[in-house]
Amino acid sequence: MVQTAKSPPNHNHGSSTHTSCDYGHSHQCLDISGIAISTGDSHVHHSENFVLYEHGHTHYYKAVSSPSIPLKNGWHAHNWDFYTTVDNGHRHRISGVDMATPGF
Repeated sequence: MVQTAKSPPNHNHGSSTHTSCDYGHSHQCLDISGIAISTGDSHVHHSENFVLYEHGHTHYYKAVSSPSIPLKNGWHAHNWDFYTTVDNGHRHRISGVDMATPGF
């Protein structure tokens, strides 16, 4: 990404969460987003990966975050809300806020 006056500084976010509990189990989801993608007055991040292989299978996901959520300390975070692929006859929902980083 080429930096411009309106571009957010290059950065990414990490997260550690679990999927929804479906078919009697959940999966751990460890993620590092892609770098910031400008959306005018804000920015978003893309993420694409697999949840951890647990209960004899895994699930793939590809998602886009919400625009940045400003925090009081001058940092920001993003909300994520998406579903994994259907594998082993079911899918899982992943939702929550990622780890905060400095900037807007």
